[in-house]
Parts: sequence; structure tokens; C-alpha cells
Amino acid sequence: MPKMKTTSSAKKRFSITGSGKIKRKHAFKSHILTKKGTKRKRNLTKTGLVHKSDTPNIKIQLCK
Repeated sequence: MPKMKTTSSAKKRFSITGSGKIKRKHAFKSHILTKKGTKRKRNLTKTGLVHKSDTPNIKIQLCK
């Protein structure tokens, strides 16, 4: 069997923390920022964690 390949899009979007959780960035921060409030834009800048029900699929894509 050949090695499993990491999904290229997943390795650009997710990273694994030391405890095994998966970090992600928030969406809706790329354009049309004039109608969004300052607090909302600031909170979208910060990283979030992937929900625990989605982590098995992402770990398969990252080959972890």
C-alpha cells in the first residue's frame, strides 16, 4: 500500500495543538467589512477550535 496523502486544503486551514485539538480561523473576515462592527471584526481575527464532532474527519484528512 502507498502512503496516505494529506489533503492539501486541510493542511493550509488547520493545525493541531499540543493537546490534540484542532485550531481553525474564523470565516467572514475577507471583504465587505464596512457593515460589520469593530467588536465583530476583532473577534473574527482570533482563532477558534473545531467542534469535537468534526475532529475525526479532519484528522483523517491531515493523516494524524
